[in-house]
Amino acid sequence: MKKNIRAYESDFADVFKAGDAFSFWKGRVAMYAILKSLGVGEGDEVILPGYTCVMDVTPVKYLGAAPVYVDIEPFTYNMNLDLLADKITERTKVIVAQHTYGYLVDMDRLLEIADRRGVFVIEDCCLALGSKYRGKLAGTFGVASYFSSQWNKPYTTGLGGMALCNTPEIASKINQLRKTEIQGPSLKRVAMLTAQLMVYRAFVYPKTTVFATNTFRWLSDKGLIVGSTTNRELEIPVEPEGFFMAMSSPQAFAGRKQLRKLDRIIQHRKKMTKFYDEMLAQRGWRIIQPPDHTDPVFVRYPVRVKDKDAALKAAEKNGIELGSWFISPLHNQIEKIEMYDYKWGLCPQAEKAAREVVNLPVHPRVNLANARKVIDFICKFEQAK
Repeated sequence: MKKNIRAYESDFADVFKAGDAFSFWKGRVAMYAILKSLGVGEGDEVILPGYTCVMDVTPVKYLGAAPVYVDIEPFTYNMNLDLLADKITERTKVIVAQHTYGYLVDMDRLLEIADRRGVFVIEDCCLALGSKYRGKLAGTFGVASYFSSQWNKPYTTGLGGMALCNTPEIASKINQLRKTEIQGPSLKRVAMLTAQLMVYRAFVYPKTTVFATNTFRWLSDKGLIVGSTTNRELEIPVEPEGFFMAMSSPQAFAGRKQLRKLDRIIQHRKKMTKFYDEMLAQRGWRIIQPPDHTDPVFVRYPVRVKDKDAALKAAEKNGIELGSWFISPLHNQIEKIEMYDYKWGLCPQAEKAAREVVNLPVHPRVNLANARKVIDFICKFEQAK
């Protein structure tokens, strides 16, 4: 393994002052490695919130296990722990604690339930890098956790994932998996992703985000760039060839640079969150206050509107950066959602959130002037109750 990849993993682990870190091509690959190291396979069940990315479900399916969904709390968008116990069976192997948007799951309660039933807990921190629960960083509570540094995550390496292992046994197993089963990305793929990162840094700003996003999706669909998700991944939940892939050296180089800026990134996100809180409260919008024992760092700032489609269309027309996460309980799968063992009506709060939630940008390229325009825009729409 190349020196700077090892250095990136070491730097990442140092942020948490706990465990061992292992890098991968994507966040979903890191999740896959964790599940496989825990022995998840045919006949097992993995519990997830019914408001997640479908790419968090595919590793479960790839390993032959069954995803089981729990509806969410309406304000934190996290798994409703009042409903969790009834979902645990003798087949349950793992519970995935997804810290949605940056809101923290009640880890004390979740771990108590899991310990009582003898179930592993892993944390999905793809949307919560830097968030804290009772003073401890998200990612340090479960037996392992996984992170993403894809384009729209807390920081970006283009694509990228990291597994943080809090027990030496799991770390040893993942290390062995990487030695025996993982493959490296092709030179062509690495070159394309490196070029995409250069374009992103040079041209993607709040004024160009809508155009850049649409262009990226079109090029990705045509196979002209390295996309976050392939059409095949959305067509059928069967592990594609080359899925279990290692991180490249340019990704690790970018990651090390981003980690050196992490404190600034976190403070900027908190600053933007406070600004949105204050501006929306002044306009009479209901603000969700996280519990005092949590310190969230938002990847995006979620709000609910009655007419989500109209808001998104108007935002695109007016060049306003407005996110659609999540468009379904298993974003962004709608038509073939049943293939992932989800039936419509299973998680009503999650389905309602998918119909109503849009999110405001808090990333480092958004300043207060940009944010004020976003507030002026979103307040033209009626808040959903």
